[in-house]
Amino acid sequence: MPLFAPPGMGIAWLLSDMVLVTIMTVLVKLGGASYPAVQMVFIRSLIGLVSVLPLAWRHRRALRQTRHWGRHGFRVLCNTIALNANFAALTALPLALVNAIGFMRPLVVLALATWMLGERSGPWRWIGACIGFAGVLVMVGPSEISWNLGLLAALTMVVFGSLATVQTRALAGENTTVLMVFYTVGLTLFTAIPALLAWQPVSVGDWPLLLAIGVLAQMGQYCYLRAYQSSPANMLAPFSYLSIVLASLAGFIVFGEVPGVTTFAGIAIIIGALVLTGRLDRRSHKAV
Repeated sequence: MPLFAPPGMGIAWLLSDMVLVTIMTVLVKLGGASYPAVQMVFIRSLIGLVSVLPLAWRHRRALRQTRHWGRHGFRVLCNTIALNANFAALTALPLALVNAIGFMRPLVVLALATWMLGERSGPWRWIGACIGFAGVLVMVGPSEISWNLGLLAALTMVVFGSLATVQTRALAGENTTVLMVFYTVGLTLFTAIPALLAWQPVSVGDWPLLLAIGVLAQMGQYCYLRAYQSSPANMLAPFSYLSIVLASLAGFIVFGEVPGVTTFAGIAIIIGALVLTGRLDRRSHKAV
């Protein structure tokens, strides 16, 4: 796989990932099943494991030839911690607050990519990321945040999710299937024992929903990997803010949730920041 691709390809893959994740979130909300968080993560990873096994066999030579076992393991561990921390935060904090904290990830990714990978981040990308985060704060508007375990879990989600993103970029030359196999197998192994200890019986009617969630999660993971293999992490980071726009649209279309004035204002700020950042960043590159 090429290490470099047109910037638009990475953005297209990232948008595809966000669409799939949004649909998966809608299915989770429609199902309304009450199972332990780690059990949901384990079922999701187990379904992904079944779907990725044929690819693992097809690319078994690439799996044997990989030289980045340590980096793969660290990436999967970071993803596992981030995913479980996300579920823990959702059980302890309001959903809007968790989402707002989650949108700190692009800023953390920019910093980590510059520090760990040596990627150059132009000033307009930093400015765009900050303006985009300000748009999220306008939409959510958390007035008071008291320190608790839920907040600690949300911050853990941000740090380890960002570390996983940077590691994915560092493995840009790796086969996409290899990345998916390591992620799925590792996530399954890391969550198996905790899930079995907390296991609750799954009703027959919930299995189709869980299957769909697992398939969509796996498809989203593939798009996510392709995005960060195609483009630098510091260029894609600001576009992550668009996921809250998709979430707002899904809430309105499926659940009839009418966004308030602050939501529209925040979306306008995010889209404006993305457009302005893209134009100014391209202009600065042409001037060099």
